[in-house]
Amino acid sequence: MSMLVEESALLTSLQKFFGYESFKGDQEAIIKNVLEGNDTFVIMPTGGGKSMCYQLPALLSEGTAIVISPLIALMKNQVDAIRGFGSDEGIAHFLNSSLTKAETLQVKKDILKKKTKLLYVAPESLTKEENVAFLKEIKISFFAIDEAHCISEWGHDFRPEYRRLRPIIEQIGKLPIIALTATATEKVQMDIQKNLNMLNAKIFKSSFNRPNLYYEVRPKVDVMKEIIKYVKNNSGKSGIIYCLSRKKVEEVASTLTVNGIKALPYHAGLDATARARHQDMFLMEKSDVIVATIAFGMGIDKPDVRFVIHHDIPKSLEGYYQETGRSGRDGREGKCVAFYSYKDIEKLEKFMKGKPVAEQEIGKQLLVETVAYAETSVCRRRVLLHYFGERYEQDNCHSCDNCLHPKTQIEAQDEVQLLLDTVIAVKEKFAAEHVVNVLTGKQDQTGK
Repeated sequence: MSMLVEESALLTSLQKFFGYESFKGDQEAIIKNVLEGNDTFVIMPTGGGKSMCYQLPALLSEGTAIVISPLIALMKNQVDAIRGFGSDEGIAHFLNSSLTKAETLQVKKDILKKKTKLLYVAPESLTKEENVAFLKEIKISFFAIDEAHCISEWGHDFRPEYRRLRPIIEQIGKLPIIALTATATEKVQMDIQKNLNMLNAKIFKSSFNRPNLYYEVRPKVDVMKEIIKYVKNNSGKSGIIYCLSRKKVEEVASTLTVNGIKALPYHAGLDATARARHQDMFLMEKSDVIVATIAFGMGIDKPDVRFVIHHDIPKSLEGYYQETGRSGRDGREGKCVAFYSYKDIEKLEKFMKGKPVAEQEIGKQLLVETVAYAETSVCRRRVLLHYFGERYEQDNCHSCDNCLHPKTQIEAQDEVQLLLDTVIAVKEKFAAEHVVNVLTGKQDQTGK
């Protein structure tokens, strides 16, 4: 597969297969690196054109590229899109638990006939012995690991089965790997590279700054009333509302519907057919708003999502960044509004109680960073970019609530002194809520 492709030939292929006139950002350099047979690590924000980085090299290479992807809906989406560009249905396939035996046989036939250039597989499908045996028989061009942050325990969407990928890939054969993700802090990046044994991979890291996105955090007061008002003020625009629980998703979706808003729920509790139907209705603009858990959105190619609302603050800043990144992918308006109450953080801390200690420690650290973002009075863009190891040099981004409406500053030396005295007086044994109750003279259960 190691081959050098001329610039003009790459551009011609881009136009031929996808109809685009030019590459975006680092796409061309990434594609060349993959075609040269090198390990490649791509960190590129949502909307940057990650999928092109493995789709075009797959179409130009001999054999079939294996794309490991975490969601069935995402695979279907991408396979349909590629088939839309080509004349032969067999050019792209997916292999997962949703296929019947006859469909699986057809997929394997097309691959053996060398028709298939891209095969999307779920990590679980790769663990099946019959699939590993089949993949050993065929000519594979390279492995692409999409949503690579799923490998890291420090990532916002950790999947244990992703950590078992490297031994399976090595069992199939020594092949180049391209790992791709929209979000990765330095820690997550290193974890992915170590786990995939690709420490020598060439890294392509794009800026995390999305200048067209507006960030705002509002106090969580009368949240449903606020959301209804917001959606009605943005009538006819597409939006996503994220909630942490399935129950809340259903509740918010039905409240919006009752108020004359075309809204649909999306979560892992719905059967696959309902999820696919709701997703398609949203993509086809038969529904304006999708109310979802984090199960929705990975790889969803809808460029004109105009707002993303977080009914509940997410568990990590990485999750928040990826979810907000689904708005304004066309470079136009994208409003990101999160509702924040410290009570939600306490709820998330309670959910972690039964988990292993190491997982709890990671979870707590991620929550501390989320709270810092929600409560900060400095530019939110600066805080977000700093989190991903990027400096934002401007004093005012003119596109977040803190820059447009700076908070009033007060001299709080006496209050801080009083707070520290109280913490010492209660012998540093109690959580923040109890300390606040002592300071405000309110009785709570702990204090009785």
